[in-house]
Amino acid sequence: MKPHALASAVALLTTLPAWSADQNTQTLEEIVISSSRIAMPLREVGTSISVIDAGEIRARGFHSLQDILRSQPSVAVSNNGGPGKVSSLRIRGEEAYRTRMLIDGIDISDTSAPQVGPRVEQLLSSGVQRVEILRGPQGLMYGADAGGVVNISTRAPGEGFGGDLSAETGRYGSRQLAANIGGGSATLDGALSLADYRSDGFNSRITDTTPADDDGYDNTTVHARGGWNVSEQLRLELVARDVDGENAYDSCFTNDTFAPSNRCSDSFSQQSWRAAASFRGEQLQHELAYSYNKTERQYFTEGLPGFGTEGTLDRVSYLGSYAPADSLQLVYGVDHEEQTLDDGTFDTERDQTGVYLEYQGRIGDKLYFTAGGRYDDNEDFGSHDSYRVSAAYLVPVGAGELKFKGAWSTGFRAPSLYEIAYNNSFFAFPPAAGTMLQEERSEGLDLGVGWYGPTGLVLEAILFEQTVEQEIYFDLVGYSGYLQGSGDSDSSGVELIAELPLPLQLSLQGNYTYNDTDTAAGGHRVYRPRHLANVGLQWQALSTPLALGLHLRASRDARESDGSAIDSYEVLDLNARYTLAAGFEVYGRIENLLDEDYQEIPTYRTSARAAYAGLRYSF
Repeated sequence: MKPHALASAVALLTTLPAWSADQNTQTLEEIVISSSRIAMPLREVGTSISVIDAGEIRARGFHSLQDILRSQPSVAVSNNGGPGKVSSLRIRGEEAYRTRMLIDGIDISDTSAPQVGPRVEQLLSSGVQRVEILRGPQGLMYGADAGGVVNISTRAPGEGFGGDLSAETGRYGSRQLAANIGGGSATLDGALSLADYRSDGFNSRITDTTPADDDGYDNTTVHARGGWNVSEQLRLELVARDVDGENAYDSCFTNDTFAPSNRCSDSFSQQSWRAAASFRGEQLQHELAYSYNKTERQYFTEGLPGFGTEGTLDRVSYLGSYAPADSLQLVYGVDHEEQTLDDGTFDTERDQTGVYLEYQGRIGDKLYFTAGGRYDDNEDFGSHDSYRVSAAYLVPVGAGELKFKGAWSTGFRAPSLYEIAYNNSFFAFPPAAGTMLQEERSEGLDLGVGWYGPTGLVLEAILFEQTVEQEIYFDLVGYSGYLQGSGDSDSSGVELIAELPLPLQLSLQGNYTYNDTDTAAGGHRVYRPRHLANVGLQWQALSTPLALGLHLRASRDARESDGSAIDSYEVLDLNARYTLAAGFEVYGRIENLLDEDYQEIPTYRTSARAAYAGLRYSF
């Protein structure tokens, strides 16, 4: 696609008129929980949140959840060569490890990694019901850094019995078998999600000519949740999750002679669980929870085990709220977590305790505002304060509403256990050796305006600016260890979002992000596209069992570490679903329909045109 074609597609989002429709949009009444960790209608929220529901997840059909997440504003993904390969999900240009990711309340951060963060390449989409993405620094409620929070919910159990079974196959020897079942009564309920994914993959790296083989990936994920409604006010819930991944990749070194090799593989295992008790009164709400997350990774070269590592994350939390009046609510909580890391060389641990309070108020039905603070005590880096203030103001205009919103927030990230241990080990040498790393501090500002029409029309524009102070980075020049910048790295830009109902049962959605990122030294931050765009066109007629979707994803003006440009690209995907009979559905998709030859990271391949088809039975 030529540059003017992309510009035309983006311009289309802001120039097409709204068409009448029978349904009345309820966008502002949609309930979200990520902003303040309690249920709130979107009209009262001043922060920036995007929501992906079950219908969109099923329609897109991607095996990997990261390919669904990248359709949202300001979300970019760079992948090292196919399914299961190391991936980085960046929100508003921030590093992946600066984003907190939760699944049914479990923090799935990998504490065995050099930087603690989620392993998004290990997340399958099967069983996921809903995703909320909260953008910007979120130190107040989560103790999170500048990237934000991705809150994932699996299919919730309910009364009765139901679920779905599916089987899918496609290019690169890919196949997936999945089952999602659940049920219960007014007292007891439970749900179970099983997914087994296999792919032969493709040769992940262009530089691999010996043996120039395919690099496959296997993933088995089991996720279960159950609950007991002890009374109308008291509920007990248990969530358990197990992920096992086996991955082949290129470019490693032998364990004895350290010779280069392309016969590389790794195994990933993560077991986690969470137990919670929640009380819902008229004015008071309480939740007490404990979660545990253990991650193990092992690397192999030419079949022989090499580097291995293990990490755990224990977390105890209390979340409460008090609403003495319609115009006042207090949200407060305490959390304590312990991280451990053991890779055979480094064996270390650290505790952190946080306390937070947020005031939520309103004036009439137009102005909503919040103000809160958090105090963290880190075992290695002492105390730190985080803050957030936000506001939303709604004005009726014609048959719709105009919403103005704004938020200012801060966060921080303590150096990881690995970063500290590495600089204090014999691996490091000057200038990194012995360097006393300090915590990174982040700050972000959002200002936005949105129009919400009565027929489903949504138009939003958001300006954002955020900084990370004293950014920690690995020395890629001298390879001495981890260094720390003395200035601020910046990320600023604009997000444009549109949803348009069209005639003939068509609907159009799209978003465009302009993101200007700079390092503390004034250079461009690597692999961050300056321009991101997503456009989706769906057709679903009530009188036919067929549904179709066409989705365009475009990226422009990303840079390599040496400052050179990475080629821009546009990827078009097509998906379709057809109901054969009650409960039976055949579905398929063509990824990279136009067979675009592109790279997200130089020398690493991406998928060529690939077709997939499957059968699903829902009951």
